[in-house]
Amino acid sequence: MKKTENKWINAAIPALLIHSSIGSVYCWSLFKGNIASYIGRSNSQVEWAFSIAIFMLGMSAAFSGKFVEQDIHKSSRIAAFCFAIGMAGTGLSIYFKSLVGIYLFYGIIMGIGLGVGYLSPVKTLMLWFEDQKGLATGLAVAGFGLAKVIASPVIEVLQGEVGPDGMLLDPTRTYKAFFVLAAIYFVMMFIGHLLLKKPEGWVEEGSEANGTSFISVFKNKTFIGIWLMFYINITCGLALISQEKDIMLFIGFGSVALVSSLTAIFNAGGRLFFSAFGDKLKDRNTIYKIIFAVSIVSTLLIIMTDAINNGVAVLVIIMLCVINAGYGGGFSNLPTLLSDRFGMKSISTVHGLALSAWAFAGLTGNQLSAFIISKTQSYNNVLYVTLILYIIAIIISYALVKPGKNEI
Repeated sequence: MKKTENKWINAAIPALLIHSSIGSVYCWSLFKGNIASYIGRSNSQVEWAFSIAIFMLGMSAAFSGKFVEQDIHKSSRIAAFCFAIGMAGTGLSIYFKSLVGIYLFYGIIMGIGLGVGYLSPVKTLMLWFEDQKGLATGLAVAGFGLAKVIASPVIEVLQGEVGPDGMLLDPTRTYKAFFVLAAIYFVMMFIGHLLLKKPEGWVEEGSEANGTSFISVFKNKTFIGIWLMFYINITCGLALISQEKDIMLFIGFGSVALVSSLTAIFNAGGRLFFSAFGDKLKDRNTIYKIIFAVSIVSTLLIIMTDAINNGVAVLVIIMLCVINAGYGGGFSNLPTLLSDRFGMKSISTVHGLALSAWAFAGLTGNQLSAFIISKTQSYNNVLYVTLILYIIAIIISYALVKPGKNEI
């Protein structure tokens, strides 16, 4: 009875507080142009801060799994301090026009807070919601999508009005916005840290990974298949998510914050819907097949109608919503798919290593689209590349991620 009474206070609410803070990393597209202009750097140079942050998120999550499981109280506190310090330090670096400082604070320090904070509530939720692990996992990461919904209009207000040239009337408001957000998110994450608690009487067992080496995991064909399709889904998602603002401005749609919030709702909704749907299926890999198939169809539709160049805002927004929903759903189904294929014994090790795909996708996703646009000045060419990658991903899903348990 006590478990039922406390699962929302000690698991669900803390997860949402923590994830809806760190998920604001996906609002980078609302900042990058203003930062580049203020510090006198190119968009591509500033873009690397986001890439480094996602890389550090994935790598710190990949290698801090055991530490997080053993002490969620300490790990959630570290996440709160690293994220807030990284956010405030970014504002200070913008003030001093230091690109290296932005890389350090937004990329490395905040990135560590992202990774540790991402993992902290996940297993705790699965322990409280024993009979609905998929839904619990979806709830844990739904905050990432919700963060964008909440933060986008706030960031727009904090940065102030823009002039006819699309630039801020008061450029100094960008670095000031980071100071305000650092304070807000620290309070939210610290409250989440204080509330987060595993079920009473639960004692973490010894290492789950006994007998499981990194090499044996990466030799497994099924794991390789899951890693690759997870990597491709994130890469394609980031390639388009990072360009949302620029695409909207290109087609002449002025309500950028509205679109950013809408796509974020689909991001969060995809995490919850696909994870809950996965609980009802015999094979969770079916979720990934659905995600890739729908992404292929929506991307192909935009290409065939030349919607971006023709300024067909409705179709472009629908595509971005679909991509965001599939992007979120890929995250929420990863740990449960891995547990179905490899069991719970080594889940922390296997899940952590799978998250390394997130790190490498962080280095390639938005950089891929930025490179294509800088060389060709065409958003359609970004769509052609992502379409090819989605097709490769669905082939991998059928060919390598076969049903049945695997030994590692």
